[in-house]
Amino acid sequence: METLKNQICMEFEAISENERLARVVIAAFLAGIDPTIDELEDVKTAVSEAVTNAIIHGYKERGGKVILRATISADGELAVDIIDHGVGIINVEQAMQPLFTTGTPNERSGMGFSFMEAFMDRLDVESRPGEGTCVHMWKRFEERKPVETKPILQAAVWNRSGRE
Repeated sequence: METLKNQICMEFEAISENERLARVVIAAFLAGIDPTIDELEDVKTAVSEAVTNAIIHGYKERGGKVILRATISADGELAVDIIDHGVGIINVEQAMQPLFTTGTPNERSGMGFSFMEAFMDRLDVESRPGEGTCVHMWKRFEERKPVETKPILQAAVWNRSGRE
């Protein structure tokens, strides 16, 4: 059994404004493991796409609740679940094909799952028509050694005294 380093679970209304909330929450959650800017942007984008899918396709913009659940294991693996109890997906395999959309071509690009797959290490989608969808995503973060730095005040005092 993997030891958890941290975990969160939050529920929010399925409205478009809360897609931004999900991005901010996942970014703050990841701050403790010091991701690179690229890693952070990848996860934020994948979470944003999953939340947007829940709002637009899961609930068809009629409201409901979205659950964001995330864990970071002691060995640096992030697991994120985005869960809705909306209409579900009839054919998950088809829905995951690039450019597939249930909207009109002018409304949606059909790239949400493709972005999630590209930005995360693994993606799994479970769905039941009439019950909802759970998007599971994983990303591993390498352990980074802290950079040794001098405190600013100490460095300023040290340099003023003429010592190097």
